[in-house]
Amino acid sequence: MIFHPAVIALCLVSLFISGMVLYASFFGVWILRRWDLTSGSEEQLALERRTYLISTVLSYVLVFQIGSLFLYIYTSDSLHSFFVGAMCAAGSLNVNPYGYPALLLKVLNFILAGLWLIVNHTDNQAYDYPLIKKKYWLLLMLAPLVLAETVLQAIYFVQLKADIITSCCGSLFSTERGGVGADIAALPVRPAMAAFFLSLVLTVFSGVAFLSRQKLGRFFSLSSSVLFLASGAALISFICLYFYELPTHHCPFCILQREYRYVGYLLYAALLTGVVSGLGVGVLMPFRKISSLSRSLPLIQERLTLICLFSYLLFAAVSLYRMESTDFTLGLLQ
Repeated sequence: MIFHPAVIALCLVSLFISGMVLYASFFGVWILRRWDLTSGSEEQLALERRTYLISTVLSYVLVFQIGSLFLYIYTSDSLHSFFVGAMCAAGSLNVNPYGYPALLLKVLNFILAGLWLIVNHTDNQAYDYPLIKKKYWLLLMLAPLVLAETVLQAIYFVQLKADIITSCCGSLFSTERGGVGADIAALPVRPAMAAFFLSLVLTVFSGVAFLSRQKLGRFFSLSSSVLFLASGAALISFICLYFYELPTHHCPFCILQREYRYVGYLLYAALLTGVVSGLGVGVLMPFRKISSLSRSLPLIQERLTLICLFSYLLFAAVSLYRMESTDFTLGLLQ
């Protein structure tokens, strides 16, 4: 499996990302120890020149990191035909113990990489780099996670064996089976719907309040995070059932396939964009009193709020359109 073109591309991209993040982290330690903007020393001038270059390169690298999540899911889905019992990425990722941990790490790194890009962009808007140490501390947190992801991903692909019989998504997300996926699939429809729509209303309300009055910024960030979790649970619990038109098919991966017009990629992209931009608003809240950011930071937060609201409303609109346009109904008997 390691010689599959998509697998080779994914492994090479991950190695490149890990190498660049590791190099930038070593430079980050130098920044944290030696940065002094009040100094006119040759070392400080060298740091200022190099940090601009490294931040620019790292921005592109982390964009690749963000994109690697979707490439990983696409690759896992394309490999399902090699394994007996697999019908989609759910079965491929279950072939060995490393598939799902690598996926979870990729989701976490997607969010952290997005937050780093937000902090870096904000820092570049000021003349005195007020967030430079903050963003390199964040990078030092991200670096071991990126390395762990690369290792887990490599082990996962190396240990793929075509003669292994794996479980299909129907059994992995069956309400009668144990496990996290099965527990989410078994959630009663009414409470899952209530949690999803309530968190959506709270996020929209707090987002509008922040845009109009510059209040409830932290609450908006928190509610957008809760909405991310509620939306993921709702997708498995009841939303995907309307796409499949089957009352027992809770798989979150089959909607990524062609017969469902790849709508899953749109839904997941909307959710991830929503949580990153929503968290970004909260991450930037402590820096609103920095004088060099007094003009640019509120504008950045407003844009992030609009992106967050648009993303979550897009997810809700696509889901509701499918729920209304199909003849399938759950009956809300659960």
